[in-house]
Amino acid sequence: MPTSPLVPDDFVVPAGLQTDTFVLEPLSERHNVADHAAWTSSIDHIRATPGYPDGRWPRPMSLTENAADLARHARDFAARTGFAYTVLDPASRDVIGCIYFYPPVRDGYDADVRSWVRADRAELDKPLYDLVRSWLAESWPFQKPDYAER
Repeated sequence: MPTSPLVPDDFVVPAGLQTDTFVLEPLSERHNVADHAAWTSSIDHIRATPGYPDGRWPRPMSLTENAADLARHARDFAARTGFAYTVLDPASRDVIGCIYFYPPVRDGYDADVRSWVRADRAELDKPLYDLVRSWLAESWPFQKPDYAER
């Protein structure tokens, strides 16, 4: 678990983002049921998504375990050590994916960025990637994020 802030103290962390295609909001336990349904229905698809090469996640978890994981992401967000956003469909408000900003895993980068979408919304992976790339450039302080290309 990261202990140092990922962003400078004076940086105002975005509360989210809304477009015609996506609503991004901080991931929390209130998303538990929809989040769990989204990723458990898409394990093989997520593992095949660029940025998830080792197959360690997603792994089967109960709703209770998922709630604990979401609580951890919320604590990281509050501590500014990592930022996870749920990706919602603007019309239905259903969870269609997630975005994560965490400390870099590989040398030469200042953040590790990953995203995924549900298998039944696979066509949104590249549009989400493009949105996140723009958001990173316009609204975040990272100079060299490690975000697997699409």
